[in-house]
Amino acid sequence: MRAFVVAVFAFLYLPIGLVVLFSFNAGRHASEFTGFSVQWYGKALSNPFLVEALKNSLFIATTSALLAALCGTAAALGLQRVGARTRAVFDGLLGAAIVVPGVVIGISTLVALVQLFGVLNPFLASLWPSDQPPRLALGYGSIIAAHGLFSMALVAMIVGTRLGSLDRNLVEASSDLYATPLTTFRSIVLPQIMPAVIAGFLLAFTFSFDDFIVAFFVAGAQTTLPIYVFASIRRGVTPEINAIATIVLVASVLLVVLAQWQLRQRKPSH
Repeated sequence: MRAFVVAVFAFLYLPIGLVVLFSFNAGRHASEFTGFSVQWYGKALSNPFLVEALKNSLFIATTSALLAALCGTAAALGLQRVGARTRAVFDGLLGAAIVVPGVVIGISTLVALVQLFGVLNPFLASLWPSDQPPRLALGYGSIIAAHGLFSMALVAMIVGTRLGSLDRNLVEASSDLYATPLTTFRSIVLPQIMPAVIAGFLLAFTFSFDDFIVAFFVAGAQTTLPIYVFASIRRGVTPEINAIATIVLVASVLLVVLAQWQLRQRKPSH
């Protein structure tokens, strides 16, 4: 059994280790290590196309993660006020949104947006006084919407789990002391669920920053970092691509570790 476990982990992580190793290759061939060098990191970060794709990914990931954190937290709070059967239905829907394959989400989001634009663009054209009315199209907004909606389910489940362990006596005591619902939420509920909200934000950011499948369908003319990497490896894998992958890997691992650390934070005492 131990040998089997070791073999599984080796199969999972040895290819990642090779990518990291060959990102420090001094030669130009990704499969032949000729010496240690960090030159490819400098070349990657000085590539204007890559830097532009990185900025796009950071903007999209931050915006969609904020959207997911706000809407997901609101959804989790709302589900705490419904009946057990209704909550079970919505919990099932949230779980289904997470396990649905990314290609299905990408295709369905693309179809829905195209249909929506087909209705809204003629309507905007009829209201716009000039000959060049604004047109809704795929781009930043479509990627942010797709990532935000998917990540919202993840945040809602994380925050909902935290709310399930919330000491209701504190909330009731706050109401008995004539605190308004807003004061109770700001002083009692929010401090206790904040680690889960931050963890959900970080995981949503990680998903959006790393996502290729959904973004590939709804990006339009915009290029994110995963899309740029995919387009680059079609011309061949180079140490520069390995350097980009290593940077993304390190950033993703740090965000996931930080999210797990936030989830393990103890509830504040009152």
